[in-house]
Amino acid sequence: MDTVFGVCYNGGVVLATDQVNARSILMYQQNLDKIAQLSSHSAMGVSGPNCDLVNFSEYISKNLALYELSNDGLRLSTHAQANFCRGELAKALRKGPFQVNIILGGYDDKTPTGGSLYVMDYLGSCCKLNYGAQGYASNFCLSIMDRDWDENLTEEKAVALVEKCVKELQMRFLINQSNFIIKVIDKEGVRTLKFGADPTDN
Repeated sequence: MDTVFGVCYNGGVVLATDQVNARSILMYQQNLDKIAQLSSHSAMGVSGPNCDLVNFSEYISKNLALYELSNDGLRLSTHAQANFCRGELAKALRKGPFQVNIILGGYDDKTPTGGSLYVMDYLGSCCKLNYGAQGYASNFCLSIMDRDWDENLTEEKAVALVEKCVKELQMRFLINQSNFIIKVIDKEGVRTLKFGADPTDN
């Protein structure tokens, strides 16, 4: 029942997820941060069972941090991070699969538009896209993104597009996803733009 959005704009990426941690008929919390920071200029929004969500997010982020420490501060590009992530998902299929679907975004100086976005599923497929949605949200929001996205999108318009998708979900979707968190990744790094409930308030 998780929701993850990603929108690429001219100069960065906007990621958004719901903040609900629920299973079956129980809601455990409404202030979960499902967007894991991978490096100073990349993050991934993850949907799936909370155990896999936390385990996989930490596994990827710590391995990327280890790579950076082992290679004199060399940071992998967003493309390389996405391929590492995809490889680990594919490898886990033969052992103990991670039931996670991912949207990974990052900023690179060498990329023409600055930001890049990669959408992955639990089977290890990976695709570079300008926008994407994971979960039931895709049924409601991909058409909105398809209509409103363009290559000259600014940060303000990208955030407005994500907020329009959130509003549509809250109006049309059967399940009540009360809180969403939105993060922006640009040349300044990863920053939290807004949230429905403070993730640090536990």
